[in-house]
Amino acid sequence: MSRKIAWWGSAVFGLAVLAGAPLAQAKDWTSVNIATEGSYEPWNLTLPGGKISGFEPELMDVLCERMKLKCNIAVQNWDGMIASLNAGKFDVLMDAIVITDERKQVMAFSVPYAQTPASFVALKADLLPGKTGAAGALTLDADADRTKAAVANLHKALDGKTIGIASGTVYTPFIDAQFKDVATVREYGSSAEAILDLQAGRVDAVFDDVTFLDSIMAKPENNNLAYTGPQIKGPIFGDGEALGFRQKDADLKARFDAELKKAMADGTVKKLSEKWFKVDLTPAS
Repeated sequence: MSRKIAWWGSAVFGLAVLAGAPLAQAKDWTSVNIATEGSYEPWNLTLPGGKISGFEPELMDVLCERMKLKCNIAVQNWDGMIASLNAGKFDVLMDAIVITDERKQVMAFSVPYAQTPASFVALKADLLPGKTGAAGALTLDADADRTKAAVANLHKALDGKTIGIASGTVYTPFIDAQFKDVATVREYGSSAEAILDLQAGRVDAVFDDVTFLDSIMAKPENNNLAYTGPQIKGPIFGDGEALGFRQKDADLKARFDAELKKAMADGTVKKLSEKWFKVDLTPAS
């Protein structure tokens, strides 16, 4: 969610595990245990028969076949994922996890394999001014003054409104910093819960990853929802989605990095991205 749910408590636990763990020798990897949420469509989802599918599981199938690794994918709640990784339950995390400086303190990341924008969605497309979607996209960085100027029209339009957002996402600090002084920000345990409250009229707009929103809006019960205002993207939301590893497992990370680079170079990531997202989200080289 572009991941998206509160993680710091788990990360602190993970730090404690790392601090007390002895240095390990390089491992001869023949199999890996991979954790995913299995419910963040279309990144990962659980089919009616129990099979885990989606963009990331299909990409993982390709990578593991090429590396001759046996890959065991299991469902794990996000809020315990980082702790489980650092405790040794899993070797790899695969859950639309965005690379951020804070997360780098407790885990290592592969090269990013996707980079996604975010947007507001509402019951009315004209809630916010300007071109909608990619046509009016704003690319933002960490400079507070530039960001404030870029979203000034959105800030004015959201005065007195209520914004819904999943708690602990990479987008939460942005919404708080730019709009909490004029709007009510209501946090939810999941993105899906925020959408339910939007439909119920308890919030005026929801801000989230466009890949998630595209999936939600494709469902018949949500055909009344509309994007409003521009897509927002750029370094302000981190360096893109990647796999997560224990910091000590540099050898495993290096193997996945090498195969991910090949998969991006030969068009595999583009093909899967267009299949699941209807757009190529491969990071610019």
